[in-house]
Amino acid sequence: MSILDSVRKALVPIHPEGYVFIGAFAAASFVLNWLSPTLGWIGFIATAWCAYFFRDPPRVTPLRDGIIVSPADGVVSAIGFYLPPPELGMGAEPLQRISVFMSVFDVHVNRAPVSGRVMKIAYKPGLFLNADLDKASEDNERNGLIIESKLGRIGVVQIAGLVARRIVCFIREGEDIGVGDRFGLIRFGSRLDVYLPANVRPVIAVGARAIAGETILADINAGAAGATFKTG
Repeated sequence: MSILDSVRKALVPIHPEGYVFIGAFAAASFVLNWLSPTLGWIGFIATAWCAYFFRDPPRVTPLRDGIIVSPADGVVSAIGFYLPPPELGMGAEPLQRISVFMSVFDVHVNRAPVSGRVMKIAYKPGLFLNADLDKASEDNERNGLIIESKLGRIGVVQIAGLVARRIVCFIREGEDIGVGDRFGLIRFGSRLDVYLPANVRPVIAVGARAIAGETILADINAGAAGATFKTG
């Protein structure tokens, strides 16, 4: 293997959503460098961080029936019963929810927790509180999806955070999606909430780190073996 091939394998792909931001950071860095080499170095470091933020590494997704994988990279910040957002139409009773908090250093590309059909997408404008707070589920800007799967209806909610100012969703109502497929992105710090069907129980603990498209959050058959995998 040549050195060039090794470098290509080591580089993590950048999601196209990040190109305009990386370009803007780079342009600003050249201007700052013209004003002061010290400011230029600060700008180039910020540009490198921006490219790092928009990285989109491939993932290996387990395909066993009955599991729900994490839609986001980050730390599991809450597990419990909460009322789902009213705009999703999931009822007025609390449902079990798993929340994954993404810091500005985590991968922010969101992936589908299950395979199924996207039955509903509901966007709600709101505030930009710290996404790690419980109140953020009610007050912050958010975008929710209902995925009809073999396990039942799964609610997935993208929640903007303290410095996040744009929720991006790549999929539309009525489309089919596969587990682990990319469906969205939130810029600069945020959270993902997953609302589970009654027959699925969490198999992860608060404080654990989750990897989007790989980490199993919940399972209808906890302890079952025989998973296959896909990359993407």
